[in-house]
Amino acid sequence: MEYPTVARLWKVKDVAAHLLDGNLRGLSISRDHYFGEPASNINSYQDLVSFLNQLNMTWTRATQRLSPRVLIELLAVTGQQYTAHLGELNPFENAIFPVAWAGQEASPNWFHIAREYTEKFLHQQQIRDAVNKEGLMTKELYYPFLDTFMYALPYTFRNIEATENTTVTVIISTNIGGQWNITKTAAGWVLNRDHHNNNQTPHSEVTIDPDTAWKLFSKSWTPEQVAAKVEITGDKTLGEQVLKMVSVMA
Repeated sequence: MEYPTVARLWKVKDVAAHLLDGNLRGLSISRDHYFGEPASNINSYQDLVSFLNQLNMTWTRATQRLSPRVLIELLAVTGQQYTAHLGELNPFENAIFPVAWAGQEASPNWFHIAREYTEKFLHQQQIRDAVNKEGLMTKELYYPFLDTFMYALPYTFRNIEATENTTVTVIISTNIGGQWNITKTAAGWVLNRDHHNNNQTPHSEVTIDPDTAWKLFSKSWTPEQVAAKVEITGDKTLGEQVLKMVSVMA
């Protein structure tokens, strides 16, 4: 439980405690409509990140009093309850919170649920990585995680100027990965999963292996750290912008 993780300041026990916090706050806010400690003076994305970081810090400090066994038992109970609650939500109604890292001011419940899945997948992966246990790197489990993360790609390019029909392709290699494209339109950058991409050669293509991808897009690794692990063909500047995508609140 004291092993360090790629989450930097958090050890394995801290990550487990954070997962418990997600279950408890999710049940309290979404199911019971009890906010307890509502956000205040949130005027920017960075304000929101700072508020969440403060919540995370106070929680992980408090749970130092809990034994690993207690944490595990609480995770088992609350995990079942939270999963059941998510299953009761209308997928097309507005979620109680938007997915801010995708640049949304309102999000449907299906996207909120997908975000919650990425949280669970990411943190269990951090724990497995820390204790040298094999990760859950299968098409069934990994692909939905990455597919959700890719919703941050257009937001990552929101300030990048390009001519219409400029296309950037991201390939996560091996059979558990996939291909995602963003294309510049009059309305902005648009995400699609067309593997043929209308038979057009992308202006930039970025290929990343699955292990590097989850660490990079969760801000566990920096673009500089993964430079030797990533292949960029075509426009290098556009390709390097992909490496700045962050699909978590950080």
